[in-house]
Amino acid sequence: MSEQFESVDVLIIGAGLAGVGGACQLRRHCPDHSFIILESRAVSGGTWDLFRYPGIRSDSDMYTYSYSFKPWKDKSTIADGHKILSYIREAAAEYDVERHIRYRHKVVSADWSSADNCWLVSAERSNDNANGGTVELVTIRCKFVFNCTGYYDYEQGYTPEFAGTENFRGPLFHAQHWPEDLEYKDKRVVVVGSGATAVTLVPTMSEDTASLVMLQRTPTYIATVPAEDMMARKLRKWLPDSCAIRLTRWKKVLFQIYVYKLSRRKPQELRELLLGEVRKALGPEYDVDTHFTPPYNPWDQRLCAVPDGDMFDAIRKGRAEVVTDHIAQFNEGGIQLKSGKQLDADIVILATGLNLKFAGGIRYSIDGKVRDLTDQFIYRGMMFSGMPNLAFTVGYTNSSWTLKTDLTGRYVCRLLKKMTRGGYSSVTPQIKGELGEVPMLDFDAGYVLRARDMMPKNGDRLPWKNYQNYIRDFISLRLGSLNDKELEFS
Repeated sequence: MSEQFESVDVLIIGAGLAGVGGACQLRRHCPDHSFIILESRAVSGGTWDLFRYPGIRSDSDMYTYSYSFKPWKDKSTIADGHKILSYIREAAAEYDVERHIRYRHKVVSADWSSADNCWLVSAERSNDNANGGTVELVTIRCKFVFNCTGYYDYEQGYTPEFAGTENFRGPLFHAQHWPEDLEYKDKRVVVVGSGATAVTLVPTMSEDTASLVMLQRTPTYIATVPAEDMMARKLRKWLPDSCAIRLTRWKKVLFQIYVYKLSRRKPQELRELLLGEVRKALGPEYDVDTHFTPPYNPWDQRLCAVPDGDMFDAIRKGRAEVVTDHIAQFNEGGIQLKSGKQLDADIVILATGLNLKFAGGIRYSIDGKVRDLTDQFIYRGMMFSGMPNLAFTVGYTNSSWTLKTDLTGRYVCRLLKKMTRGGYSSVTPQIKGELGEVPMLDFDAGYVLRARDMMPKNGDRLPWKNYQNYIRDFISLRLGSLNDKELEFS
């Protein structure tokens, strides 16, 4: 190779929750491996720095959403966004990761050279683009690429086309792009949507608005969770914090698995349980059938969690209202519904979901030949068939995201250590034998259905099938052997 490039052992893409976590795992288990993180934005934290809407918080409990190597010590089970952001940056500081991050580096392509057994990764390095800065292309040579960009498109949220939006005289925007100077005190606000963002915005904003309506086409299952875990509180009285937190973490893991299995085996039983809790929270007079009873079974789409029932509390006290209807069109004063009802509004917020962009939309090629990731099968939920020295992170859809990204980071470290011990320069998943195909994300959420054509393939057997089960993955990824006939070291 005639050209000279900066070289590292591992290149991590993304400095969010997964990227920082992966870097910490490298520091813990592969301290002899050099690495850098390329981050397209000017700061770390990913989602937890990008999203700025009021009340932003986790929709998973923090005992399982936190890193396995850094226990969550705050008392809150469902944490505010600023606490999660601080937690991520604390981990980066504790493991000396920050100095390895290159900000304003947007990775655009990666090409594997079989002759040199390395990746050449190209990134657009920018100065302050917001102020007309310059952009230059830089290339970095590395032995292993660890893509931690997830599968969300953080540049643009999902915005359906609504008639007449140009006629509305007030602010109208997607929650993913929250205006810094928005003033909503004593305003009439409509939040369009019924997912995790909507049920976060409603109780938070309703403290200050003149009126607040959550407008939904279809209800979502919403479950009340305690703001503080009682088991953790009791255990802390008798055990060291680290022990109490780890026990609570495993309790949460097992409970998540139990609830998901119940949703598959006895969906009607879980449905009645969830709706029964909603009826208790809102009282016998409230129309739960219309506003909180989805037409699908629990966990066909993700459940929303509300700490101490704050969403229901806002409705019960008259600070917020849920309207289940369809938008006919926008007009100057608000939204005309298909039922004929008019929703007057000063501000309309679209909490209509996210778009997917698998693996950051990066173009991958092998010896100059572009590989379409949608043609590749996924090995153990983290590597691509026929593509050497490349791993990516995708979390669970039916449990906490970080549980899987944690296992992935640790597994990558195991691969790197085996390569070092054996003197191997590459590791490549290769399909051996017959393999059928099933959807990668067996999930009916709108953002998944809209993006199924851009996802890689999921096999119908191990090690090419992603089971969405932490216990199963823990055993195979943390404890299982790396001597797999479909994982070739060379």
